[in-house]
Amino acid sequence: MRWKRVLNVVDCHAEGEVGKVVVGGIGDVPGETMFDKRVHLETEADHLRKLLLFEPRGAAVHNANIVLPSRHPDADMGFVILESTEYPAMSGSNTMCVATVLLETGMLPMTEPVTELTLEAPAGLIKVRCECRDGKVVSVRLTNQPAFVYHLQVPVEVPELGTLTVDIAYGGMTYVVVDHRALGLKLVPDEARDLCRLGQIIKQAAAEQYTVEHPANSAIPGITQTLFAGDLHEEAGEAGGLPALRSRNAVVVSPGRIDRSPCGTGTSARLAVLHAKGRITAGQTFLHESLIGTVFDSRIEATTVVGAYEAVVPSIAGGAWITSLSQLGLDPTDPFPEGYTLSDTWMRAL
Repeated sequence: MRWKRVLNVVDCHAEGEVGKVVVGGIGDVPGETMFDKRVHLETEADHLRKLLLFEPRGAAVHNANIVLPSRHPDADMGFVILESTEYPAMSGSNTMCVATVLLETGMLPMTEPVTELTLEAPAGLIKVRCECRDGKVVSVRLTNQPAFVYHLQVPVEVPELGTLTVDIAYGGMTYVVVDHRALGLKLVPDEARDLCRLGQIIKQAAAEQYTVEHPANSAIPGITQTLFAGDLHEEAGEAGGLPALRSRNAVVVSPGRIDRSPCGTGTSARLAVLHAKGRITAGQTFLHESLIGTVFDSRIEATTVVGAYEAVVPSIAGGAWITSLSQLGLDPTDPFPEGYTLSDTWMRAL
């Protein structure tokens, strides 16, 4: 072998959404915080994201996470999230993958029945509670950074579709939230391609018409995601408690594909919207379902304020599973050191 670069990768998925976890071969990355490291990777080492996620080594439905030591005194470890077109500040499914890999591979010690961790994401510190049994992480509950609504029930002029009334909210990424009934959608797997096409059109229109800025970090991107929200149903809750709420959703991730999981940051943004509309209270269970039927168990842990915005502190629980261990390499004669994309699966060449 004469590889010029070798990356140690643990492949994982959280409720269906792929999250590769790079555990070796990167070394440290300059920066005081994970957000600083995110900026360095984006501006100085974006070839690593392309190597991992673009074909022939990756695919349009893949995400990756680079595990890095954190300088924060309260953090056990840090990670930077890589996606097809951006470096998100936060991702719920990727956090679940990272926590599962750290414990199941022994990078951090596992304590049964519960292991509590603090991970530093680019969005900030994320408290994680892992239920563990027989060496397996059976559930990961993460407490996200605050989520809030930028705009509630505002009009967006969308090519082909006319005027849509939407919500715009932040949950670790910024979402335009669309009621599925406005477009006559059923949120079933057969609609996936149509959802992707519509989602891309809607998010582009919303981003052009509404400029939003995170009050604590102006470098966090504006609208990059579309969430199609399904009907809200009540289910039996805990004995003597409030009823649980359940809803299906579909999140369209750029450049135009469906999040296979219920989406952690999307769930956080939707909790903020539901709370702003008076549809959910703190502590009430919200079961968010993906297009493939997987579920995140979520709730609002507390309310707070972020800048001028009333905000909620969400927690989301789900499971993750390791699928393979691999070494990803780059031969010095490989004609595709940064991979490639084609519009047949990537919607457009990147």
